[in-house]
Amino acid sequence: MGFILYLIIGGIIGWLAGLILGKDVPGGIIGNIIAGIIGAWIGGMLFSFGPVIADIQIIPALIGAIILIFIVSLIMKALR
Repeated sequence: MGFILYLIIGGIIGWLAGLILGKDVPGGIIGNIIAGIIGAWIGGMLFSFGPVIADIQIIPALIGAIILIFIVSLIMKALR
């Protein structure tokens, strides 16, 4: 059950980061989950504060996902 909750929280964080930036994450739901999980890793490396759900620190994960989506959007824009 913990793994499923981890995926759900990762998807929500990726989705929120996309909404905040006003950019779609490539890959739809799977892209949101990946962005949320990688964002949680990036945010966890940079910061350590805030509420924790399913071993994900929510605020640092959101910040990390925003950073990741911003970088991916710049790369996708440059490739066009």
